[in-house]
Formats: sequence, C-alpha cells, structure tokens
Amino acid sequence: MSDRTPPDWLLTLADFAARTPLRALSPAALHKARWILADCVPVIAAGMQQPEMRAFAARHCEGRGPGRAWVIGTSRRADPLDAALLGGTAGTWLELDEGNLYSHGHPGIQIVPGAVAYAQHLGANGADLLRAIALGYEVSARISRACAMHLTIHPHGTYGVIGTAVAAACLRGFDPAQMREVLNVAATMGMATSRQTLLDGATVRNIFTGHSGYMGLTAARLVECGFTGEVDSFRTVYGKIYADHFEPQRVIDGLGEEWLIALNYFKLYPTGRYVHSVIDALLDLLGAVPGGRLAPATIARIEVKAYARAAMLAEKSVVSSFGARFSVPFALATLLHHGGSSLAAFEQSAVDNPEIQALAARVDLQADASFTHRYPAEQPVDLKIVLHDGSTYEGHCTITRGEPAAPHSDDELKQKFRALGTPIWGDARTRHLLEGLLDVERIEDFGAFSEGLQPVEAAG
Repeated sequence: MSDRTPPDWLLTLADFAARTPLRALSPAALHKARWILADCVPVIAAGMQQPEMRAFAARHCEGRGPGRAWVIGTSRRADPLDAALLGGTAGTWLELDEGNLYSHGHPGIQIVPGAVAYAQHLGANGADLLRAIALGYEVSARISRACAMHLTIHPHGTYGVIGTAVAAACLRGFDPAQMREVLNVAATMGMATSRQTLLDGATVRNIFTGHSGYMGLTAARLVECGFTGEVDSFRTVYGKIYADHFEPQRVIDGLGEEWLIALNYFKLYPTGRYVHSVIDALLDLLGAVPGGRLAPATIARIEVKAYARAAMLAEKSVVSSFGARFSVPFALATLLHHGGSSLAAFEQSAVDNPEIQALAARVDLQADASFTHRYPAEQPVDLKIVLHDGSTYEGHCTITRGEPAAPHSDDELKQKFRALGTPIWGDARTRHLLEGLLDVERIEDFGAFSEGLQPVEAAG
C-alpha cells in the first residue's frame, strides 16, 4: 500500500456513513435517535436562559444578517454555523445532556445543534435529519471508543467535530469519497481541551460543544470547496495527540449490527454523569429512612466509596453554580438539604448557603480499586451516613439509572421535556414540539416546523 492509499477501515467507515439508510437502524437505535433529538432541544433551550448565554447570543448575533436556523431558546434566527455554536454551548450549561459511557463522553449535544441548524438551513425533512444525527453519532462514538483518550483532555470539542461533519455530509448527500475526505478533515479540527475546566468550575468548558457544531459544519463546507485532509488523520490525532494508541479495527467491528447509539444514557439530575451514581446510592439509602428525609443537622459524616472517575469529583469548597455540578460532596449536601435534585438545588443561592457548605465538608469520598475495575460495565458506589446519635444508614448503586441496563422510561423523559420546556414556550408549544420531535420522520420541512417556537416572553 502506498503512503497515499486510504486504509481499508476508513473506506469501510466512509461507505457506511454515506450509504446507510435510516431503515437499516435497529429498532432500539431508531428509538434512541428520536429521543436524543427530542431530549437535546429543551436542554439547549433551558441552558440558553442563563445570563451568560443570553449575553453571548445577543453579542454574537449583533450585526449579523438573519438566517433560517433557529437559535434554540431564543426568538432569533441565524446562519447555521452561529446557531450550532450557540446551541452547543448552551446545551452543556445545566449538565442535563445525554451521554454514552462507551464513547467516553457526550456525542448527542455535540451533534444535534449543528445537525438541526443545517437541516433548517437546507429545508431538509425530518427523516433525513434523523438519519444524519444517528450516523454522525454512531461514527464519532465508535472513533472515540477506539482510543483511550488522555484523562487530562475533556472529550467535548474533540470527536464531536467528526459527528457534526458526518451529519452535515449526510444532509448534503455526500458520496463515499467525499465522506472519507470529511472524516479526515474533521478529525484534525478538534480542540486541545482541558478536563480541569470542569474541576475548576470554569464555564469556558461549555464552548467546547459549541466548537464541535461550528467546526463540524465548517469541515463539510471545506470539503465542498475542495479542501483535503490527511490520508489517515486518525492515526495522527487519535493515535498520537489525544491518545497514545488508536485501534481502527475496533471502529468497524460490528458496524451496522451493534449500535452504540442504542447504548446511550439520559440524565434526570443536573450534574456531571459520575455524580449520578452517588445520587442513586443516596436515593437508595433514603428509601430505608422513615419519611425519606434526613435533617442535615443530625448528620455527623457521610462516607462514600466509588469508582475512580466519580471519586475525582471531590471538591468540597465550590464557589459557583457550574462548579457545583461536578462536586460529589456538594451534590449530596444540597440534595439532603432540598429534598431533591431540582435545578434550584444547584443555583448560586444553594452554593452560597452555609448549611449546605457545612454538610459538604463532612463528606469523605474515596476511590475503591475494585469498583474502578468494574467500570464501565458497572458504576458501583457504596454510601454510608452516620448520624450524631451513632445510627447509620447505607445505600448502594451498581448500575446508574439511565444506562441501557437501567433505562429511564419514556414517561420520565417526557416529564423532563415538559419541565424544561414549559417555562420557555408555554404548555401548547411545548406539547407541539415534543410530539413533533418524537415523530420527526413525518416532518416535511424541519425549518418550517420550528417556526413560531419563540419563547413566550418574546411572543407576548
């Protein structure tokens, strides 16, 4: 094979991305693809209501001409690149976006904003949008699975660029040769991201997902204009930069038969995913407590044993609402204080509450090597609460709720959609949007479908 000959695995992947029809998805994959689209939209809209995002959207769109792409959660229309940037950034703000442990991150929120924006720009139908999201998700998730990305790198803004680029290429009807070029171009356009951002509560981290949408759409545009990539960008970027080893065969093993998109999870708690395992253990513990509540003042200490990735989130002295979403001690303290995991439990007023801070300081979080060995197939956590009177309560998590082995019900996901969407769009628009997204294949023009869905305050 000459140095300019594309590797066989990449030809196979490009052919899959360019030629696979929507009907080839398994029923489970198709069901998840619909819900990933439906779940992302209100999560983006709710994140867009944050003061920083409202300011960013206004400043970014200032002086730009209107486009057809909906800036979700606002009354604005924009160019698809701008809508993808803003939607992706808003979508991770509240930590309610879906994810996938097998892909080591969050494919959906890196792909859906760009795919939706581009579909609206083109006037694409719902079936083509759904196919684009599903194939962009599957391809990029498999690429991430095939490398052991350095733990210092945050996965947002990396493989999501590829996912959005594939989705755009699908919507444009690229052939396998063009798709291969898109894959190679997009692979080199990710960010050198830092996981420390989430540990520091640095909100710049949210732009990483916006970058995936913006640069993914740009990658497809570059290929349309004749730009070219390396022969095998993955060997360089995913085998030497993001990670020290890349297994290309693992990308195509079971391609079209095993669907990683069907193995995703959805979030009901507004925290980093690894915190969810600890919250599940707390809920298990509270199930044995009379009345289901423990007064924080009665608690002497809280002991937690967890797998390594959950144990990393050990910061006790959080100072921001965003940072609070990545702290196991704070999450336990605020849930015990509020009696639930509402958005209010992670707002700045909760962070500033001295009683919550005092309880967080009494949490001891330790990694257990045997638990880490069981991850990611299991996400084990043991939790013990010791009261001042010496009595104890214990709770456990083996599989985090929302994972394929313990999925949330459709009714729970609909309740989440309505809870996030109704304050923004009102009841009637929220129901219209939910029903349409869950039956997206029937939509003839996705751009037209999204018209009239401005926030209620803008409508009034």
